[in-house]
Amino acid sequence: MMADLPGVSVEPTQPGLSGNLADTGFWRRLAPTLHVADAAYMQTLQGMQAPEAAMVQLEQLLIDEGYFQLPPQQWDVPIADLAACIKTLVAAEIPAPFCFVYDEFWMLYYRLHLMLQRLLGPDYRFLPDFWAWHVDPRKGERGWAPHRDKGYMALFPDRRPKSLTVWLPLTNATTLNGCMYMLPAHRDRVYATDKDTTWKENIDYAGIRALPADAGSILCWNQAVLHWGSSTSVRGAEPRISLAFEFQRGDVPPFNQPLMEPLQIWPLDARLRLIGKQILQYKHMYPLSPAMERIAEQLLAG
Repeated sequence: MMADLPGVSVEPTQPGLSGNLADTGFWRRLAPTLHVADAAYMQTLQGMQAPEAAMVQLEQLLIDEGYFQLPPQQWDVPIADLAACIKTLVAAEIPAPFCFVYDEFWMLYYRLHLMLQRLLGPDYRFLPDFWAWHVDPRKGERGWAPHRDKGYMALFPDRRPKSLTVWLPLTNATTLNGCMYMLPAHRDRVYATDKDTTWKENIDYAGIRALPADAGSILCWNQAVLHWGSSTSVRGAEPRISLAFEFQRGDVPPFNQPLMEPLQIWPLDARLRLIGKQILQYKHMYPLSPAMERIAEQLLAG
């Protein structure tokens, strides 16, 4: 279990996995193929290029339907190792968002830098809003309940997005292990209005879309669209392991703080503070033990 010990230490359930959260060696022992705050390694990654015609289409989909989906990409990051890392953390009873101590999880989003510049403008920013999921069919788990990330205030009057969420599956997301479901914008009767919290009374059930996604693919949605992770089935072949990060335009007021430079390389202590912030700000979305809440408070306090 996570233990509130001096130095914010972890006492996991598996032998040999113990140490101080602020010690890079602790994290490297958990995932020896990954990197921790290795600036030289992170600077080797290049942004993905997308054809102009494709970007025009994606921009229009965000306006018309509120989201788009892309097939598996060439990430130049070991997706299977990232999924294995989260499995290791969860087995050690360390919450999955601690995966963001590792460089490779940030580098996935750095690869999208050119796309995000196009969608949100050249001065876009990372929001301090991110998460990682390990949704296990064997335990009857499910993704987060239906919600809008920020609601209609995240749109301009012409329905262009002020902010976006990018969701990446590290294992295949299926209808049996908790894939994403979306109510497309054009099927949402209260979308982009100040009544968007009344979706339960106005939902078009026939308009809902299940969005199975192979490992390494991309889902991107604006932060007004209604979405959720489904319940699992015992017939699910594997856990649904996935990540999400949020971004906003740089020319609108911050939706959360601190806003982050897109390609900034954060040291381990800063990453731990950010992880503590995530655990606390999303505690309404998942079970949080008192011990883990204390640790998150310690981390956030620095």
